[in-house]
Amino acid sequence: MFKFLKGVVGGSGTGPKDLPYNIGEPYPSAWGSWTHQRGTSKEDGSSVSIFSLSGSSSQDGHLAAGRNGVKRLRTVRHPNILSFLHSSEAEISDGSTMKHTIYIVTEPVMPLSEKIKELNLTGTQRDEYFAWGLHQISKAVSFLNNDCKLVHGNVCLASVVVTPTLDWKLHAFDVLSEFDGNSEASNSAMLQYEWLIGSQYKPMELVKSDWGSIRKSPPWAIDSWGLGCLIYELFSGMKLSKTEELRNTSFIPKSLLPDYQRLLSSTPSRRLNPLKLIDNSEYFHNKLVETIQFMEILNLKDSVEKDSFFRKLPNLAEQLPRQIVLKKLLPLLSSALEFGSAAAPALTALLKMGSWLSTEEFNIKVLPTIVKLFASNDRAIRVALLQHIDQFGESLSSQIVDEQVFPHVANGFADTSAFLRELTLKSMLVLAPKLSQRTISGSLLKYLSKLQVDEEPAIRTNTTILLGNIASYLNEATRKRVLINAFTVRALRDTFSPARAAGIMALSATISYYDMAEISTRILPNIVVLTSDPDGDVRTKAFQAIDQFLLIAKQHHEKLITGDTNETAGTGVPSIAGNASLLGWAMSSLTLKGKASEHGSLASANATTTPDLTTSNPSSGSYADTASSAVNISDQPRPSSPTSTDGGWGEADSGLLQEDHDTDKEGWDDIEPLEEQKPPSLASIQAAQQRPVVHQKSQNTSFSQPKTAATRTSKAGDEDDLWGPVAVPAPRTVPHIVNVQPAAPKEDDGLWGSIAVAPPKTTSRPLKTKASAALDDSDPWAAIAAPPPTTKAKPLSLGRGRGTKPASARLGAQRIDRNSSGS
Repeated sequence: MFKFLKGVVGGSGTGPKDLPYNIGEPYPSAWGSWTHQRGTSKEDGSSVSIFSLSGSSSQDGHLAAGRNGVKRLRTVRHPNILSFLHSSEAEISDGSTMKHTIYIVTEPVMPLSEKIKELNLTGTQRDEYFAWGLHQISKAVSFLNNDCKLVHGNVCLASVVVTPTLDWKLHAFDVLSEFDGNSEASNSAMLQYEWLIGSQYKPMELVKSDWGSIRKSPPWAIDSWGLGCLIYELFSGMKLSKTEELRNTSFIPKSLLPDYQRLLSSTPSRRLNPLKLIDNSEYFHNKLVETIQFMEILNLKDSVEKDSFFRKLPNLAEQLPRQIVLKKLLPLLSSALEFGSAAAPALTALLKMGSWLSTEEFNIKVLPTIVKLFASNDRAIRVALLQHIDQFGESLSSQIVDEQVFPHVANGFADTSAFLRELTLKSMLVLAPKLSQRTISGSLLKYLSKLQVDEEPAIRTNTTILLGNIASYLNEATRKRVLINAFTVRALRDTFSPARAAGIMALSATISYYDMAEISTRILPNIVVLTSDPDGDVRTKAFQAIDQFLLIAKQHHEKLITGDTNETAGTGVPSIAGNASLLGWAMSSLTLKGKASEHGSLASANATTTPDLTTSNPSSGSYADTASSAVNISDQPRPSSPTSTDGGWGEADSGLLQEDHDTDKEGWDDIEPLEEQKPPSLASIQAAQQRPVVHQKSQNTSFSQPKTAATRTSKAGDEDDLWGPVAVPAPRTVPHIVNVQPAAPKEDDGLWGSIAVAPPKTTSRPLKTKASAALDDSDPWAAIAAPPPTTKAKPLSLGRGRGTKPASARLGAQRIDRNSSGS
């Protein structure tokens, strides 16, 4: 057999050729005659540890004990016992001689003595880490003694190794044997190989080879003595050289001293069981041990315990040894989040621990877990991810964002929770720069189009803000198609004053993307009407924007005069210095998460009420109090749609958006009336402003005496119309059309009167209906409802009743009036 191995293996001296692992540099120390070396897998390059033991012949006593260790390590499995991967025995040439070598391949580990030097812990942190390690080794020894009825025989510092996650594991099973007090043959391995154990680690009964006494002792007697030796070597920092040194207890912590003395009792039967050491010792009750133990049995905890634990974990992690937190707690936390056993607050602790890593380590240890969490259906996890996206968003690659993150984040745009919709919207500030043009045009803009008509005013406002901030990431064709429509047709018409202000600032911030024709025909006419807005902040921003756009127009005019035609109409205009800061308040409102105290510190150019109103709150009534201070909303009837200003067409507009969402368009192509219907010239607007003065005089002279009250009502309605001077005048053929004014309760329609289709002509019969309906301005349906009954003494003078009815028959008369009017 050995000749066959010799022929296959060869004599390179670096290890057997058939071993599927590469052997690396050795560690300075190892247990017994073994050599502990680093290694890697030939298949995938993963790290391993390789233990090798050589002898001059196959019958060497060290090799025989080594084979016993290989067999035991392969068959005994426990979380605190070294994990076995592979073993091999070969005959290798060493110069002129042949050596028989045993190889054991295990998980990557490091000698405990080397790891202690590397960590260099002191004080409380050292004691906490030693407590955790001793806790693990005690569990391994207890498993062997109490559960398996096995005796390790040589528990000491050299028989303990440490994993990359800083877990302590027991190995060196060469002397491991069964323990049975009734069988004389049960200690065969111990009898054969007890000479491998150093005399300083042997208890008195083993030194004397009193096997009868050993069989009568409890199975943990020898290993409890070994635990005492391990404790001494740990806290003294020195290798035990003789048994008498164990009497020096000056290094042992006071809380551990009673248990230490019981472990080293001279009477084997009185030595402390390792199981009781774990359960009863006060030394093992510290923050590190309790934290790791909680994480390891996380699945057994209820939701209340988990929530409380993870909320305390970020502060607790700062008090624990940093390297233990990063190498032990962080992997446990990542695994718990990835497999769903951790609660949402655990993400805060994960990101805090991740902030202590280098960029490369963060991308390897934390980022993959975060990417997987985006696919979670747990709403609390999704909220936590979006709230902290600024902490890890920059580390995400464009490919990961486009292919793995955005498809899951986009579900939040249509979520029923307004709070989650807003968080999703805010996250686009971080994610949008990493999205491809196909995703932006084909998906993101569709969602933003729908959010601009969201029922929450703060979401509508922040959508406009977001569009202004991501405009630079849109291609030129998309900007031409989307920006002006989104800012003018929607934002400037919004009933929420901060949304109108955001539209003005977005136009100013994106001024470099518009050519002169767009500024003069589509932007300035829409901003000018806001100079008489009910909200002072909107008026201020409107005047500022007008000054900026007019400056651009003057520069363009001067270039035309001087003959400078280098800049064509479609090249876009240069931005004015300071435009970059116009959306500064918008950025703050997206990151301050609704704290009014922080919003108050924004630039003085913005009204203090504006930032407060741009962050939604899941609780009801969060806008009612503050909005009333900015705009007297009670004076303006609320339309059926949040952004509708055309008297009830908001639902139809929403329907169009729903259809467009399924197409390849972004959702703004259906709201381009300003391109399809060219606005009137300046002369037409000036003429429209002058006509109402002459027209009112003709109305006063044309009305007959019985209709003076109706005329006063019409005049009052015209005075309430803030935008009357720019409205298209009523047809001259029907001078009484002014009585139709109460039929449109939304006064904001006057904003677009100059470019709207003229009102339809009406006959004299609806004219009388509107005159009676004007008596009740609070009823939005008065314009289309049947006229109420009259109680005047002469109903026949109006040509509607059949005679005066008694007061008691009033209800019947009302039904007769409806039938007669409907006939």
